[in-house]
Amino acid sequence: MPAMLDLGTILTAIVTPFGADGRVNEDSFVALMHHLAAHGSEGFVVCGTTGEAATLNDEEHLGLIDLAVRERPAGVSIVAGTGSNDTAHAVKLTERSTELGVDATLSVTPYYNRPSPLGLLRHYEAVAAATDRPILLYNIPTRTGTNMPPALLAQLAQIDGIEGVKQANAAELQPIDGLALYAGDDGTFARTLDMGGAGGILVASHIVGDQMREMVLNPERRAEIDASLRDVYETLFLTASPTCTKAALNLLGHDVGGLRLPLVEATGEEVAQVRAMLERHGLLAGAAA
Repeated sequence: MPAMLDLGTILTAIVTPFGADGRVNEDSFVALMHHLAAHGSEGFVVCGTTGEAATLNDEEHLGLIDLAVRERPAGVSIVAGTGSNDTAHAVKLTERSTELGVDATLSVTPYYNRPSPLGLLRHYEAVAAATDRPILLYNIPTRTGTNMPPALLAQLAQIDGIEGVKQANAAELQPIDGLALYAGDDGTFARTLDMGGAGGILVASHIVGDQMREMVLNPERRAEIDASLRDVYETLFLTASPTCTKAALNLLGHDVGGLRLPLVEATGEEVAQVRAMLERHGLLAGAAA
């Protein structure tokens, strides 16, 4: 049977706000965290892909995780992104995040190196030895260049401490013995819930968290709600994430700022499409309410 973690069903992969000077905007991060917790989010993945972790130095990375733990809304979980393509670095981030008090860590497949299955096994054994908190694997071959197929995931589940997987390979979305299953894409959230998964690590919950919460609470309406949100999922990924998510949040009155190179802000055409999506869903009228 799939493992079940008590991290929540809707985990938002929260963006990292930046100020005009390019620095992390801590006040905006805390405000956004509390807003999202009031609108469906039961937990947050901090310093993940959507949080632009690849452009954060270690001081910023760990500082943001510390801030999230200290300022978290009551009852929400904090999952720290601690993956790296350097095992020693992943171990360091995992150790420090554990000391800071996170509830779990998210550990992406080492990218660029393209390790063998044995290399992945040794990598995750080292990471698991660095913490007493649950580890969620993160399988996203489109970004890492390496896929972890179901048989390998089942093998990794035998490592003490590895308790879940964020599956972003939709073609291989299926229950894995010993792992709690989390959707890695908004578009597979409903399917993950239907197959008894633990939930999703989501991006659209920045914008339509209440509706995604309704998908959890009212399974008889799940397919209908999911269909109505397809244009939200698609618009937020018109270009590299989190470009359009930040554009949407800024339009809604949340001061999340721009992005760090090599990502660039949404073009005028992309902003227009984001605005049109928000208007279709009646979101701009209640901006930042």
